[in-house]
Amino acid sequence: MLVETVNLTTLDLPAPVPARPSLNALINAPRNVTAAVPAAVPAATPAATGVARINGVALNTAQDTLAPEDLRQRAYSELLRQAALRDGLLAADDPPPVGGVLSEAASQAIDAWLERALQLPEPSDEACLRHHAAHPARYRTGEQVQVRHVLFAVTPGMDVVALRNRAEACLLDVRCHDGSASDGFGRAARELSNCPSGESGGDLGWLKPEDCAPEFARELFGHVEVGVLPRLVHSRFGLHVVEVLAREGGVPQPFEAVRGAVAMALRQQAWVTALRQCLQLLAGEARVEGVDLDAADTPLVQ
Repeated sequence: MLVETVNLTTLDLPAPVPARPSLNALINAPRNVTAAVPAAVPAATPAATGVARINGVALNTAQDTLAPEDLRQRAYSELLRQAALRDGLLAADDPPPVGGVLSEAASQAIDAWLERALQLPEPSDEACLRHHAAHPARYRTGEQVQVRHVLFAVTPGMDVVALRNRAEACLLDVRCHDGSASDGFGRAARELSNCPSGESGGDLGWLKPEDCAPEFARELFGHVEVGVLPRLVHSRFGLHVVEVLAREGGVPQPFEAVRGAVAMALRQQAWVTALRQCLQLLAGEARVEGVDLDAADTPLVQ
C-alpha cells in the first residue's frame, strides 16, 4: 500500500516534523508566495544544446530528459551552492554537481549559509493563539477517513503533461459516476492505478494522519468532504484521484496541549516563505539559462 511507504514532510500538520522541509519538497510545492510575487525569469534554453545553466554552470547534459520540477530543483540547489562559494563557506575548488548530486561539503555549506541568511524570530504567543483558533480541525486527535485512490505514478523520463491529462480524464470520469451503482471508481483503480491497492479497487482502508503521506493527510484531514475529491492530490509518487468513503471526526485539542506543534507549524511557514524569497532574490541576481525560475531584483518583505 502507498501509505506504508510514503514519508514526506508537510508544513501545516500538528504532528512533530522537521523544522526545515527539504528543498525538493519546497520546490515541488505549489509555487505561490505570501509576499509580493515577482515575475518569472524566462527560459532561454540554447536551442542547439538544450542545456540549462546558472551563471554558466551546466545543470544537465544535452542527453538528459528532466521534468521541469527536477530542473528547477537543480537550479535552486546550484544557486545556493554558488551563494555559499561567494561567501567563503565552500572551497573554491568544490566540483559542480554531477547528475544533480551535490558534494557533501556543498550540502554542509548550504546548510551553514541558510542558517546565517534566514534569521527568523520565534512566533509569539499571540500569533500561536490566532493560528490555533483559525485552524481547529488541524489540531484534533482520533480523526479517521476511509479512502480509496487511483495512482498515476511519475517515473524518470515520464511525460508529465500526458500523465496529468490521463489523471484529469480519470477524475472527470469517476466524478460522473460518483455514488452510482456501477462503481466506476473501482473499475478505474483496477485498470489504471500504479498502486498495488488497484487490485482491490484502490481501497486503502481506514487511515489516521500518521498512517499516510503528509500530502495525503493535508488533503484528507481537517475537511468535511465525502466522495470523490474535486481535485488531484499530488505526492512525490505522482498524481492521485481520491475518494473519501467515510469520516470519523476527532476530538479538538486545547491550545496548551498542542502549543509546541502550533509554534512548529508557524516556524516552518515562516522559514519556507523566507527561503522562497531568498531563492527568488538569488535567481534575480544570476544569469539563468534554460529553466523558468521565480526571481526578484529587490529584497521582499518577510
